[in-house]
Amino acid sequence: MTTTSRLTQTSRLVAAALGLAALGAAHADSDRMMPRAVPPAYTQECAACHTAYPPGMLPAPSWQRIMGGLDKHYGSDASLDPATVKQLSAWLQTHAGTYKRVREVPPEDRITRSEWFVRKHREVAPSVWGLPSVKSAANCAACHGGADRGDFDDDNLVFPAGLDARMRRAWRD
Repeated sequence: MTTTSRLTQTSRLVAAALGLAALGAAHADSDRMMPRAVPPAYTQECAACHTAYPPGMLPAPSWQRIMGGLDKHYGSDASLDPATVKQLSAWLQTHAGTYKRVREVPPEDRITRSEWFVRKHREVAPSVWGLPSVKSAANCAACHGGADRGDFDDDNLVFPAGLDARMRRAWRD
């Protein structure tokens, strides 16, 4: 092999390695539930009452309806000024879920009623949702310590306060 062809082959290998590294970084970032750049208004306004859900948990039509009905937001008035609504709506639309499990709009645009959520939580006893430390299925942070960062990894679950010993054993099975 000539020096020129070795350099060409080395250049191709380096380019391929860089391409794979970039692909790996992009894939790693796509695994993050919460986008890296979260508008401060999203954290400030939405997380004031509940988990600031990662936008990828719902499809774009759900976010559009939610942002269009903030005056009747699941029984509360969560109205925001028009500029904030516009900013957050655009961000939510940009980062809305497009992958297989969130393509379908869940009943009432509720994450907790989506097929994937119900499937992932099918073994959670109804009594767990009623614990004072949990209150409802919408309180992700009760069991997912990294929920505020979009980390819902099953390996990082925490026992919600009030979970009895029998349920703690079942939790880890």
